[in-house]
Amino acid sequence: MVVMRTKNCLSPFRDALTFSALLLVLPAVRPVQEADRFQLSPPALQEAQLGPQPPCGKEPVPPYPGLEESAIVKSWNKSDLGRDWRPPPCTGWTAVGFTTLVTTVARFHHTSEAEGLLRHIGAISELAGMRYWSTTHKQWRTLIVDAYALTDWQPSQRRADFTPAEMKEGKVLYFEQADNLSGKAIYRMHIDEASADRLVFDVENVSTIHYLFITLFHPGEMESIYFLDRESENVWRYYSIVRTGKNANRLSAGNESSAVNRAVAFYRYLVGIPTGQEPPAAR
Repeated sequence: MVVMRTKNCLSPFRDALTFSALLLVLPAVRPVQEADRFQLSPPALQEAQLGPQPPCGKEPVPPYPGLEESAIVKSWNKSDLGRDWRPPPCTGWTAVGFTTLVTTVARFHHTSEAEGLLRHIGAISELAGMRYWSTTHKQWRTLIVDAYALTDWQPSQRRADFTPAEMKEGKVLYFEQADNLSGKAIYRMHIDEASADRLVFDVENVSTIHYLFITLFHPGEMESIYFLDRESENVWRYYSIVRTGKNANRLSAGNESSAVNRAVAFYRYLVGIPTGQEPPAAR
């Protein structure tokens, strides 16, 4: 389904339930020299049949835009992909289906080596203050209130940010993050690949996420994966998938625009666009 820039009259409670996966991304090394505009992926029969396809030995779906073109952001519909959509094997996700599913695809300028990107990925504390456009409140709001690395999955074990030396292929790391509406939760980050030309990492919630007294997501129901591939000396490719599981609280399915804006906040943070810069991807 194409994400439409339409007005949203859902309640703040519904906006909270559309909490997209709080996935770790890295801060920018330098600003992107382009207008912060986003392409809404057009309807395509082939895409609807295939579903998202990350860059794992196949051409990505949606495809990468040109370097000077806007990122392509797409919210996928269960009516197109089916209730039991199976994720591509290279994601490592075994559960079928989804409640929300958003892809963001782009090329971006970046002068850092892979080690520099890893350093920023590991800088968990720098995620605090990330902003997004709330379609319910019609204003820019802080998405991540606080964030810090953990020595393990216990919330009391705070530590300094992760270093590149720790972020080896196959490494599992934990961090805690506080969302603006649904509070604190613990996340597991797995480094799938780490080479000079390719970084792949995925994140999922370890703890149950609540809003007030209501369970929004059980462990593992908020997942995302990032693929960063070097195209040339100063150009990288970006592909992300953000998913909430099909058994997530059914009230979390009602606000596509909010899910898109939260996913875009991480993309902006990655490439150096101020996360609260006009215009938002969806109003």
